[in-house]
Amino acid sequence: MKDPEQAELRPWEEGGPERLYILASADRNPPEKRVPLDVVTLIVSRSEAGSGMQPERAAIVGICDYPLSVAEISAYLKLPVSVVTVLLTGLLESGHVEARASIPAKSMPDVELLEAVMHGLQNL
Repeated sequence: MKDPEQAELRPWEEGGPERLYILASADRNPPEKRVPLDVVTLIVSRSEAGSGMQPERAAIVGICDYPLSVAEISAYLKLPVSVVTVLLTGLLESGHVEARASIPAKSMPDVELLEAVMHGLQNL
């Protein structure tokens, strides 16, 4: 059996489940308006980070000067998408960030048409 005192001396793990739980549980109140966020939803800052803001939230506001997807934010902060989604929900409610839907594939131009135009221009 392990000594209980030794368990208390265990170093803090940056990616440990305790840290992720603390980050995700900071917003225990359910959002008033559910915003559908997925990994391709684009996030952009609407204001500056406050001085009393949680470091992870301040980092999100700081890096979203231009639109970034939820997946990119997750990768930059080295946090799971589920935790980033919880943090973003709080930031959306407070008005610090804005969510924009990604461009649907249907509205993108046809690749074959673009290739045909490119070949036509090269032949000029």
